[in-house]
Amino acid sequence: MTNTEYPPISEQLDDLESARTEGRRKMDWAAQHMPILEHVREEFVADQPFEGERIAMAMHVEAKTAILVETLAEGGAEVAVTGCNPLSTHDDVSAALDTHENITSYAKRGVDDDEYYAAIEAVIAHEPTITVDDGMDLVAAIHEDYPELIDGIIGGAEETTTGVHRLRAMDDDGALDYPVFAVNDTPMKRLFDNVHGTGESSLASIAMTTNLSWAGKNVVVAGYGYCGKGVAKKASGQNANVIVTEVEPRRALEAHMEGYDVMPMDEAAEIGDVFLTTTGNRDVIVEEHFEKMQDGVLLANAGHFDIEIDLEALDDLAVDRYEARDGVEAYELADGRRLNVIAEGRLVNLAAPVSLGHPVEVMDQSFGIQAVCVRELIENGDAYDAGVHDVPDDLDKEIAEIKLAAEGVDFDSLTDTQRDYMGSWDHGT
Repeated sequence: MTNTEYPPISEQLDDLESARTEGRRKMDWAAQHMPILEHVREEFVADQPFEGERIAMAMHVEAKTAILVETLAEGGAEVAVTGCNPLSTHDDVSAALDTHENITSYAKRGVDDDEYYAAIEAVIAHEPTITVDDGMDLVAAIHEDYPELIDGIIGGAEETTTGVHRLRAMDDDGALDYPVFAVNDTPMKRLFDNVHGTGESSLASIAMTTNLSWAGKNVVVAGYGYCGKGVAKKASGQNANVIVTEVEPRRALEAHMEGYDVMPMDEAAEIGDVFLTTTGNRDVIVEEHFEKMQDGVLLANAGHFDIEIDLEALDDLAVDRYEARDGVEAYELADGRRLNVIAEGRLVNLAAPVSLGHPVEVMDQSFGIQAVCVRELIENGDAYDAGVHDVPDDLDKEIAEIKLAAEGVDFDSLTDTQRDYMGSWDHGT
């Protein structure tokens, strides 16, 4: 394994001390509202389950993620971390993490493509035994460029929809050579992080970036998966008129039965005021749609990568481009219409100038799942073959129970008679 020369964040910042102080302040605020990770951290500190392990992470390095990174490090692991999106890192948080004796952080905001991948290679140079990913760039780089490390990797965990899609495609091709938990697909992630997290944070980021209201606007939500459902639900709650576009007939029907207008993007393009893509696919909004849009529309992406809106085609159509507001790029077309792109089409709730990512409470749940999945790999890694694995249901329930206890919410449990009844087949009418 060749050592990379890409430097940690501490060697890249001028005013390091103030950055570390501010980063720690952000992390302390997040930690106050993350009872699940607090509970898990206490367990890890006591048991030291990750002693001798090296955990490689590619995540959105901001305050909430930092609490997960520290939790794993406090459990005894050596952790190397970098970003999974060039615009989602908070340098001060990255610097605060880098002060921990068990953590090396290479994450920096605003890196170019070469620097982004150099930082991933720097993380891989630590020769991980566990990977924790958001978008699968880390897993892909290991398989493509450092396959010799795979025998030493127990397994991994993947945070997000796009990453799980890529992993399943890789698995289908027989190309995934170690086990990875699909954290995104478990109920404690999908039902809260994807629905409430994406919905609330995307709309809040757009509102803060533009200073515009949702009320009365036609908001076009592309895709009605869990993220799309969250965006639609929250936009409707802000008194917007919600239009859903879909390619999957059952989800289109579900959106219709939920009371939303459902139509092809070709029709929605003519009437939408705000467009939010949540598909995880590419070329969702393209040239033929731009040609039909009204002056002043907002275009934003709440999926993972910046390919849902075809910005190359929009750039080709434009006769002028300028920064209309911090984080808003206006593309002026030949007929004078202006189409406004927020955060360069990147993940709007992380890449917009004032974005803060998902609310702390929902990330506490998702990162709690990540943490117990890493614990599961250390304790029972031999039980999992190479490929994508669902999160064991008992781990998902464990996190839900920790959260309910922290919220002071009690709930019923089955009696022995009920459990016997549900587990048998011979109770007739």
